[in-house]
Amino acid sequence: MALKGTDIVKRLPEGGKKNCRECGFPTCFAFAMKLAGAGASLDKCPYLSPEVKAELEDALAPPIKLVSIGSGDNSLQIGNEEVVYRHEKTFVHQPGVALLISDKEAEAEVDEKIKKIKDLQFPWVGLTLRADLLALQFESGDKAKFEALVKKVCDSTDFSIVLMSEDVDALLSARSICGDRKPLLYPVTKDNIDKVISGIKDSPTPVAVRGNSVEELIPLTVKLKDAGIEEVVLDPGSKNMQEAIRDQTLIRRASLKQNFRPLGYPTIGFPCFLAKDEIREILFAAMFVIKYPGIIVLSDIDESSLLPLLVHRLNIYTDPRIPMSVEEKVYEIGEPNEDSPVLVTSNWALTYFIVASEIEGSKVPTWLCVKEAEGLGVLTAWAAGKFSGDSVGPFIKKSGVEGKVKHRKLVIPGKVARIRGELEEALPDWEIIVGPREASEIPAYLPGLVKKWKN
Repeated sequence: MALKGTDIVKRLPEGGKKNCRECGFPTCFAFAMKLAGAGASLDKCPYLSPEVKAELEDALAPPIKLVSIGSGDNSLQIGNEEVVYRHEKTFVHQPGVALLISDKEAEAEVDEKIKKIKDLQFPWVGLTLRADLLALQFESGDKAKFEALVKKVCDSTDFSIVLMSEDVDALLSARSICGDRKPLLYPVTKDNIDKVISGIKDSPTPVAVRGNSVEELIPLTVKLKDAGIEEVVLDPGSKNMQEAIRDQTLIRRASLKQNFRPLGYPTIGFPCFLAKDEIREILFAAMFVIKYPGIIVLSDIDESSLLPLLVHRLNIYTDPRIPMSVEEKVYEIGEPNEDSPVLVTSNWALTYFIVASEIEGSKVPTWLCVKEAEGLGVLTAWAAGKFSGDSVGPFIKKSGVEGKVKHRKLVIPGKVARIRGELEEALPDWEIIVGPREASEIPAYLPGLVKKWKN
């Protein structure tokens, strides 16, 4: 269970009665409550002993450890989850989708897989959906061949990497090739853990622990933590989907509900090894998006299977409390000039992309002014007071659109025609035109409007 403010205050100086205010809070109790809610850091208190500070840092740490794999812009963060079920709050870090490449595969097949993961990227509601990692497996028995595969991937891609080898020497040798990419090493087992610790203790790297059961993982994670290796991923060794659901749920509940630290790490799932055919593999991967691995490894990908999986992942990991939105600014649709029409709408992502698409369909280059409305649609934003004449007017003035056009005509959505009067007061130099009620009417409306202006 999460540490409560009443528990924290007892460990503060003088049992929480010092009340020196040097932390910026009026009392130790107020500081303790902020700590419990992650609204303050322990560094704010200058009088904590190192022992108490270390104890509280451990107690206040997220129940599931944050693990970072890879480096730079393409690093993948997993863990830090706070709930068992999405509807309780939200899931935090999307699971990484990994493509498996074995060093037993032919050169042409390896090249094809690398090409796939680089090419299969999908624009989606202002985002780019794609797979995240390459999982490189040592199967050939030829260490030089495995090293050549790792080097090839490092030279030709910037994806994060999972190194998979039962041979620790090959695993550590491959790691030396791509150590700057911060790869995940898999698997660490009860048989090789001492050798792995010895090989990485000077420069720790994320490791994935594999056991034959959930119980077998516990002494391994404890041993790794004692050795100073904090970034750990768990594989309970599930043999089928029923076991996978059981094991993943047990690990999540033990870490969140019982705050059991030895299992407080993200997990990895292998639909590529559990499934017997491509359809089952994708179904298993879709299940893993919900329950609960931070990395999902697939044997192959294509557009027809990867896109639905990535959209499913986006849907599950989108915070239900926060509408999807786009940036407030003036967007150029086509190549607008000083005579192009000016439209305004709200910043709900779906509204923006529908309106932008219909403008493109009209073949009329347009300036589209997108007003910040907390991710609400136009009508909802108007009802909430986020899209009124009093707010749209100042936005138009500061947006810079006045410097882009020589006319002063602004088209507003037909569903909020009632803000026309307010806008005429806020923008006295502008002619406010009530446009279509539905975005689908834009392709027919804009050409006629422009023709009317020219006449």
